[in-house]
Formats: sequence, C-alpha cells, structure tokens
Amino acid sequence: MTHADVSAEDKKMMDITEKLVRISVGVENYEDIINDISHALANV
Repeated sequence: MTHADVSAEDKKMMDITEKLVRISVGVENYEDIINDISHALANV
C-alpha cells in the first residue's frame, strides 16, 4: 500500500509523515539489499 491516497487524518493516526521512506523489495539476497541501501545512504 502506498500512502499517496491516505487522508491526512489517517496519516496522522498511523504516524505517516513526509519524511517516510517506503522500501519495496522483491525476492533478492538480503546481503544485496543491505549493500544497496548502505551504498545509497552513504551518498546522501
């Protein structure tokens, strides 16, 4: 579920803020996912 269509009231109730980062992954090796996220965050 994405949060784009969620009402402001529901977002507040679920603690969904503008700073939320949603990560959706498929069936991958967990080490690859961790390395990809670590690499991306190192470049922020």
